[in-house]
Amino acid sequence: MMQPDTPSRTTPEGEPGASRHAAFVKSLGAYGRQHRAQAWEGTFADFLTNVVPANPATLARTSHQYVWDMLRWYGRANDAADEAARARGLFCRELFGIDEPLGRVVEYFKAAAAGSDVGRRLLLLLGPPSGGKSTLAILLKRGLEEYSRTDDGALYAIKGSPMHENPLNLVPASLRAAFREAYGVDIAGELSPWARERLEREYEGDYLRVPVQRVFLSEALRVGIGTYAPHDPTTADIADLVGSVDLSKVATVGDEGDPRAWSWSGAVYAASRGMLEMIEILKVKREFLYLLLTLTQEKNVKVSRFPLIHLDETIVAHTNLAEFHKFLQEKENEALLDRMVIIKVPYSLSYVEEARIYQKLVSGAPAFRDVHLDPHVLPLAAVFAILTRMTKPARETLDPSKKVRIYAGETVEGFPENEILRLKAEAPDEGLAGVSPRFIVNSISNAITRSDVRSLTSMEVLLALKDSIESDARMDAKQKKLWIDHLVTARKDFYNRWVKEDVHRAMFASFEAEAQQLLDKYVDEVEASLDNRHVQDPITGEQRPADERFLRSVEEKIKVSDSGKQSFRQEVVRKAMVAYKAGDKFRLSSHARLREAIEQYLFAERRDVLRLVTSNARPDEEAKNKISAVQDRLIREYGYDEHGAREALNYVTTLLAQE
Repeated sequence: MMQPDTPSRTTPEGEPGASRHAAFVKSLGAYGRQHRAQAWEGTFADFLTNVVPANPATLARTSHQYVWDMLRWYGRANDAADEAARARGLFCRELFGIDEPLGRVVEYFKAAAAGSDVGRRLLLLLGPPSGGKSTLAILLKRGLEEYSRTDDGALYAIKGSPMHENPLNLVPASLRAAFREAYGVDIAGELSPWARERLEREYEGDYLRVPVQRVFLSEALRVGIGTYAPHDPTTADIADLVGSVDLSKVATVGDEGDPRAWSWSGAVYAASRGMLEMIEILKVKREFLYLLLTLTQEKNVKVSRFPLIHLDETIVAHTNLAEFHKFLQEKENEALLDRMVIIKVPYSLSYVEEARIYQKLVSGAPAFRDVHLDPHVLPLAAVFAILTRMTKPARETLDPSKKVRIYAGETVEGFPENEILRLKAEAPDEGLAGVSPRFIVNSISNAITRSDVRSLTSMEVLLALKDSIESDARMDAKQKKLWIDHLVTARKDFYNRWVKEDVHRAMFASFEAEAQQLLDKYVDEVEASLDNRHVQDPITGEQRPADERFLRSVEEKIKVSDSGKQSFRQEVVRKAMVAYKAGDKFRLSSHARLREAIEQYLFAERRDVLRLVTSNARPDEEAKNKISAVQDRLIREYGYDEHGAREALNYVTTLLAQE
């Protein structure tokens, strides 16, 4: 992926580099102004008078309501989409090919925000490594941080509280009915032991004097966002979650039961009002799980020396399949499973979306910064990855390559448009195993660093993947053979077609016009055939029957059977009529399968010319010029570089020689 030259830091004003620098500084300033939040600080009396009346409902939000509002805030610009699609906007730039799991995550927050029992369940993301679970959690955390700096996401807390307690918790229980009548909202929280002690000691029980401030969620500052990653389960201490007695303070306050002698540094306190991420949650001790699940269900925790401590936070946990299966085998864990909402996050099964994942990974990797990848490197590697993740099709008429194409949203002869739903229903666990995106990107990176090349072709990447498979000590011989067979399938059924199409199009500048003419001819002939009428021959001017030989020669390119030709033709005419009624021309892009058939038909017609041009056996000057022109067009219009264009031509020549 060749990147533009990095401009010098000393680029004079007026040059492109300087303008880019100035544009970035300007955009950074605009971002700062946009996200510069209004700080606020005052007493609880000031808060009730000046802040609460404007929008009391937002100040009484639960953590699940806050997350749901954040998701909707991120998708607010996409007015055309439905609410669920807008709420997925936070994830659309980073996560690809897992729309269904993301949709279930969004549904979880929507239901929890509405006050359903779902809000009393821990959210557990389950899937293979490098499948997007951690990224999903990170995006939620970063989204909360940014949202808290907006007017819509303003949060207020009792100043100095290690739990960032909602100031509304100061309202005594006996006055909450009056508060509801005055402001129209309910208060669900309770003061912590820390806040009660401070209220009595510093403010002599005067609620209105307690200081309040606006807070901004920050993982780095441990405000409203916490993360817990288990270390050795045998030595893990639950104090990491709920804190412990601080012996250095006991000498000062004189009582271990004094809230001032307690270390409020546990992860659950840091995450209060926001979100706690639990990494590899099933590796922790069972007492950890019971504490977390009780916190989720009852919104409180119990530690020694103190009464129940109210905490409202969303817990998002994730784990891998091996740990989950081990957890399932222990019967005493059934009660814990009932208190979780488990969402499977599989690998992508669309090679188009999978290639977008690789593009994201390589775009920021130093190893790829000055390396050109030919246009099919990432899609081809993605096809191989999808093949390793799929289960073998049960039907004889459906081979793995067709299944890959169906999962990518492509039209495949003999299968309806909703076939993808049926296939996924037949194999609900598909995508939970197979090659990971990290394996693919590491293989490509190794190919670059080993040879210090600045250009990689699709065939070179296939060889790099083959080498990674053969040298992987984790796989047995049977799995290695299976994966290498998948590489062969990806090359034969996908790359061969893609590269031939590129070379063919690059050879003929008039390809699009010729293909459109053939499309128009096909539609005319089909209409005549279906209506059982004659057409006028454009050359002789005579009336003749529909050219059945031409129609079949096109349809056979995409394996339309003789028994299925009528339904295929009727579908083409139907789509053509839709285009005509809309005032549009029926174009190659209007019907993907017919486009493929037309292109292959045209390619077959020009096969002899293609062999002549791509042959390098003693080319004369004219042939050299033609070859050069094709290479130039491959570079200029199809994303190749000189090395890749030359290799593509040589490869196509070999393919033609074998046919």
